[in-house]
Amino acid sequence: MLELAAGTAALAVLAGYHTMAPRSQLYGQTFIGNRRRRQIALTFDDGPNDPYTFQLLDILAKHNVQATFFMIGQYVDQRPDIACAVADARHVVGNHTYTHPNLILRSEWQVRDEIVRCERALQDAVGDRYAKLFRPPFGGRRPASLRTIRKLGWTPVMWNVTGFDWDAKSAEYIEGKVTRQVKGGDVVLLHDGGHLQFGANRGFTVQAVEKLIRRYQGEGFKFRTIPEMMEESSKDDRRGTK
Repeated sequence: MLELAAGTAALAVLAGYHTMAPRSQLYGQTFIGNRRRRQIALTFDDGPNDPYTFQLLDILAKHNVQATFFMIGQYVDQRPDIACAVADARHVVGNHTYTHPNLILRSEWQVRDEIVRCERALQDAVGDRYAKLFRPPFGGRRPASLRTIRKLGWTPVMWNVTGFDWDAKSAEYIEGKVTRQVKGGDVVLLHDGGHLQFGANRGFTVQAVEKLIRRYQGEGFKFRTIPEMMEESSKDDRRGTK
């Protein structure tokens, strides 16, 4: 009985791990990058956010880099002008739910409501200039939530490099976390806002992004949006089957 209980507990822990592990594909396929390419996709969660989203737009424009922004719907409703500025700069805009709940704790109906409300906010702010890309808050997902995401026509996007910038004490800290993980073909998770409140300080992230762009452009890496990386990954898959 003790062995059975221990085994059951171990399975429960393992199952819980895979609901949050960004690289896990146990509960369904998600996009996490393309290791066959020497490229990087910068992604920013939890915006739009004043003034840091604007600051990032300036840096990205300065270095001719396009990125992908996964936005919280309630912040889009609060500041549609920032969301519009991101779309105007031809960056990719994606869905990060309306209120940023952990989806493993939500019913299928609640997951649907979060996604649909965020999509309405994006539609009101930027029209059709958003991509059907969805990033679950905290990376949390279950088989049921992934099914709901896909039924609504969204493609789930995770990451394989984490900047740990939500409580960073310096830009150098963020840069170090990223550089220790980058190998090529990476989706990098960073934040231009904070899910707890609008106006979260992301000054260190802004500084780190410029450092990272300079570093990796100097090393010959190409910066891609998520749709660009997905398209190239699909082409690589087709070539591999020939």
